[in-house]
Amino acid sequence: MALHPQVAKITARIAARSGPTRSAYLAQVAQDAGRAHSTDRMGCANVAHAVAGLPLDDRFKIISERKPNIAIVTAYNDMLSAHTPYASYPDLIKQQARQLGATAQVAGGVPAMCDGVTQGTSGMELSLFSRDVIAMGTAVALSHDMFDAALLLGVCDKIVPGLLIGALQFGHLPMVFVPAGPMPSGLPNKEKARVRELAAQGLIGRAGLLEAELKSYHSPGTCTFYGTANSNQMLLEAMGLHVPGTAFVAPANSLRDELTREAVRTVLGRQTGAATAPCPPIGRVVDERAIVNAMVALLATGGSTNHLIHWVAVAQSAGIVIDWNDFSDLSDVVPTLAHVYPNGSADVNQFQAAGGTGFILGELLAGGFMHADVLTVRAGGIDEYTREPALSGGDGQGAAALVWRSSGASKDESIVRSTAAPFSASGGLKLLEGNLGRSVIKVSSVPDDRHVVEAPARVFDSQEALHAAFNACELDRDVICVVRWQGPQANGMPELHKLTPPLAVLQGKGFKVALVTDGRMSGASGKVPAAIHVSPEAAAGGPLARVRDGDLIRLDANAGTLHVVLPEAEWQARQGDAMPDRWRAANAIGMGRALFAGMRRQSLTAEAGALSWT
Repeated sequence: MALHPQVAKITARIAARSGPTRSAYLAQVAQDAGRAHSTDRMGCANVAHAVAGLPLDDRFKIISERKPNIAIVTAYNDMLSAHTPYASYPDLIKQQARQLGATAQVAGGVPAMCDGVTQGTSGMELSLFSRDVIAMGTAVALSHDMFDAALLLGVCDKIVPGLLIGALQFGHLPMVFVPAGPMPSGLPNKEKARVRELAAQGLIGRAGLLEAELKSYHSPGTCTFYGTANSNQMLLEAMGLHVPGTAFVAPANSLRDELTREAVRTVLGRQTGAATAPCPPIGRVVDERAIVNAMVALLATGGSTNHLIHWVAVAQSAGIVIDWNDFSDLSDVVPTLAHVYPNGSADVNQFQAAGGTGFILGELLAGGFMHADVLTVRAGGIDEYTREPALSGGDGQGAAALVWRSSGASKDESIVRSTAAPFSASGGLKLLEGNLGRSVIKVSSVPDDRHVVEAPARVFDSQEALHAAFNACELDRDVICVVRWQGPQANGMPELHKLTPPLAVLQGKGFKVALVTDGRMSGASGKVPAAIHVSPEAAAGGPLARVRDGDLIRLDANAGTLHVVLPEAEWQARQGDAMPDRWRAANAIGMGRALFAGMRRQSLTAEAGALSWT
């Protein structure tokens, strides 16, 4: 089907806007690709250092035979359940590379923190900028410049965007992302949310809450709700940076191991089931069409709001300029095709069983919402990503073969639907504008009757202050909670996910409730209307600094507006508060926060990707 005219129009304006920066980026890619082979251009001492730790056979392949050498950049640690499976990947990758006459080296590791562990703590204030640290770590690993290709091992929130930003600095190299898969389904997400709300009301104690949480997060693998980590995997599939259909295959089974081997074959241009074809360099794969495809997939699945920050930064790393208007205008026409928690009750394992990424991408391509004429890491292009992998054959003596089969029709229309009968005719994200600045709201999980909220403001300088007011029963009324000093420059823009249970309790009591903040709420913002990422932030002189307790605020997701209901002259004349010294001091030290002071000072706005390196 022909490309939807709105998608074509937005892609064209992105390409026009990005012309100079994209041309400069591609020129750098071409320059880097045109150099001599690594062992030829490097000094003898450089080469000796690079191979000193390798077996003699691998040294011979690199130096004498000039065989391909693959960099492994890994975010492995066993603090993150999603990354625990990566412990065995390097050996598996090296083994497969040797079978193909190539070599592989762990070029470096990057930090990987778990927002689930740090949520609501001071450590969370390092989270957003950990993305930029990961990008720099990726660049450090690849800067050894001994590599002909790379495999990138990462799954979770800031890790995939960081790896991708770093990888795009080496756009001349073929690269493939290698996921690890979700943990088995545990306590149903709806029940987990219910228990959290009961705990917020004091009706369940710590022991009961901990029991529920341990049943939810219980084994190696990605958390099973559709937050930032799993949205990452959807976007990588839509951009053609995975082996097709790998995102939500469970860890520690024979299919997952074979897909990891296939990543090696793919990056070497030796993919299964197709004639040998070089894997294209990542800097050419990630163009404006691939970025739009990722944005469309995010909107169609009600994915994480974090990507309105991260993918702006990713795009810029490839010389492409996107903004929130692009997301919003795409959302007007892209249908919602998936209901996965927090947008529905299903988890990602149920999403995969219902059709998963293959079904969604097939529907979006067939409906003209995605670009079909794009490069991917596979010779067959984006069409390969409409199928799901499986193992076929094998008699106990020989290995089963890796095959891809059509995803077919939806196996459960309560989870995934076709473009002919979507959950909604528009996407799950909305841009809000008004005298409070620009912000975004995830509407896909918010009930229709909550898309418009008008209520008096209650202003908080921290999430702890909101919790204290809730516990004192001061919020049992219609209220819009304004939580400020939570942006990148103020305290690193932590997620405020722990605000969801108390606000959900208030909404459940029948009150009209909303959150307005310059902080983040991630992909798990839930059913309470939340205008997040308000830009400019209060610490940079943004309008949230002018809001007072009792001001009437109107959040209208239907009209796309967010404003204080005051005469314009009165509003403009009002002086904004300064960030309290006690909060500025509290955010400056402890738990490593002092090391991130420079990032906070020079961070761009959330809409500009919260970049800290420009």
